[in-house]
Amino acid sequence: MFWTKTVVIGDGERGLVYRNRQLQRVIGPGEYRWFDPRGRLDVVVHAIAQGEYTGRDVETLVARLGERLGEHFVLADLGTAEAGLVLKNGKLEDVLAPGTRKLYWRGLVGIAIDRVHLGDSLEVAPEVVRRLRQLGMLAKLAVVVDVPVESTGLVFVDGKLARTLEPGAYAFWNFSRNVSAEVVDLRVQAVEVSGQELLTRDKVSLRVNLSANVRVTDAVAARTKVAKASEHVYRELQFGLRKAVSTKTLDELLADKAALDGEIFASVRGKVGGFGIEVLGVGVKDVILPGDMKEILNSVVQAEKAAQANVIRRREEANATRSLLNTAKLIEESPVLMRLKELEALEKVTEKVDKLTVFGGLDGVLKQLVTLK
Repeated sequence: MFWTKTVVIGDGERGLVYRNRQLQRVIGPGEYRWFDPRGRLDVVVHAIAQGEYTGRDVETLVARLGERLGEHFVLADLGTAEAGLVLKNGKLEDVLAPGTRKLYWRGLVGIAIDRVHLGDSLEVAPEVVRRLRQLGMLAKLAVVVDVPVESTGLVFVDGKLARTLEPGAYAFWNFSRNVSAEVVDLRVQAVEVSGQELLTRDKVSLRVNLSANVRVTDAVAARTKVAKASEHVYRELQFGLRKAVSTKTLDELLADKAALDGEIFASVRGKVGGFGIEVLGVGVKDVILPGDMKEILNSVVQAEKAAQANVIRRREEANATRSLLNTAKLIEESPVLMRLKELEALEKVTEKVDKLTVFGGLDGVLKQLVTLK
């Protein structure tokens, strides 16, 4: 009829009936007719496949429906210290921030709201982490921390250290509180101090390269007691190197670099130990001298080696002369030994003679060439 209003609601829809712009009821699937000669009736049709009510009059619906609200809607009304996990047909599909107030349609999709209290522990449950990662929402809602082996994680909430983390994967809700995390490496690390211009006790300028092995033993102390642990260790190595070199002459420095390593190690170890850092070893890699100083040292070394060679040569000459004198005395005392020496000399001479003509036999040769007195 002309004054009749007809509305058809499908299976995936719900209708809100308003008369004179005031909510009257919620209608489900079916065909409806109203006598409305003045056109004061209005029906707003909503699709409920997504579950969430998208209208702007949530508060009006809550107030007007009162106790009947639960027949058609699921109300998510969260406090300021809790988050909401929206489950659709038993699967996590969304996360509601603290203080959120939303409506979800009942019927087509099974909707449930799990409340998560955001107390002292803001850690996200592992199964929730996996689901949020699948949905691509984890980075937006939580602070993700991956702590590798031989490392320690530190979690700060509102600027205060909240807890330490063992190796593993973690996530923390980032609602209404400032959550940050850091990973501290506990492995042995090398610190290089290169090109340090220093003066020895005898005012010789040189450059020294130093290497040290360090590791963090207390992650909390290394993070909270000093601003940047690596820079602090570097500065202490510089100061320790400068102090040790300034107390030694160039000769002492070049003669015993191990003693220099020990002094630097003892000095630095005591100063960084209170900050949760352990120095495992210190070693001077290079001692670089200026060009003119190198030439002077080379000249000194050459002179020393030449003097040592001259001493050795004189000593060997004296030993050789003493040996000759002893041989002469033995020959003088023994005619037979003298004859043997003559025969050795004759043998050496004959080695260089191509042809030798002998008259009178071997006896004649011995008598004529070698005379034994």
